[in-house]
Parts: sequence; C-alpha cells; structure tokens
Amino acid sequence: MEESIDGVSESAVQAARELRVVVSRLRRRLREVYETRELTPSQTAVLSRLDKGGPASTSDLAAAERVRPQSMASILTGLDKLGLIERRADPDDGRRQLVSPSRAGHELLDDGRRAGSEWLTRAMEDRLDEAERRTVIEAMALLERLVTP
Repeated sequence: MEESIDGVSESAVQAARELRVVVSRLRRRLREVYETRELTPSQTAVLSRLDKGGPASTSDLAAAERVRPQSMASILTGLDKLGLIERRADPDDGRRQLVSPSRAGHELLDDGRRAGSEWLTRAMEDRLDEAERRTVIEAMALLERLVTP
C-alpha cells in the first residue's frame, strides 16, 4: 500500500520508495562483497569514519557514532586487537589519545572498496547494455540534484 503525501504526485511517492529499496539492496550487496574480515558493522563504521575524517578521540567517535563512550572503547579495543588502529597522544591535550587507522586498517578498507568497485563495474558490464548504462549515468546526475543544496 503506497503512502500518499498531500500535494505530492504519485510518481514522486513511487520513485522515492523504489529508490530507497534499490539503494538499500545495493548497500547490502556491496557490504557482502566488501568483506572486512570478521568486523562488526560498528567496527567497520568507526574504521571508515577514521579513514575519511582523520584522527579522533574516543569521546569524539562516540558522539559521532551516537554510542556511549564505554561502547566506543569496546569497539576500539576490538580494532586494536586486530591491529587496525593506532593510538597516539593528542598534541593539544596530553591527557587525550587520538585514534587513527593503522597501515593494515587503511589496506583493509582500500581492499574492500576496490572489491566493491570491481563487483559493481563488472555487474554493470555484464547485466546492462550500453544504452542502459548511459541511462544510469543520466539518472545519477538527477539524483545528485536531490542531494546538492
């Protein structure tokens, strides 16, 4: 049953619903391909955040991931045991430690991204013809307009 929204066309409601479903499936499939050893989703999220955002304290990570500092400490302990993070003193506050991905952490993320990219590229080549791939490219430009302020 489709939900109606006052003043919104049925096609907008349908497009939004179908896009959410496809994006969810695509994310799930990429996560399957992007095998990150035996990392939990929380560990993967934290490692990715550190990779993109740079070094951070445990409390900053906890706030960003919306978990308790004790939970973040546990996540970081697991990543540390796997050799995926490094800790060093904060140059601005010696009482705090900053966490960043180790070389192994960067490599794990890079390998996963490469595997996901290769899978998606191969799937596009194998399952879509040239005209369909061009349609996807055009659709991406439209979707970009949705997220660009």
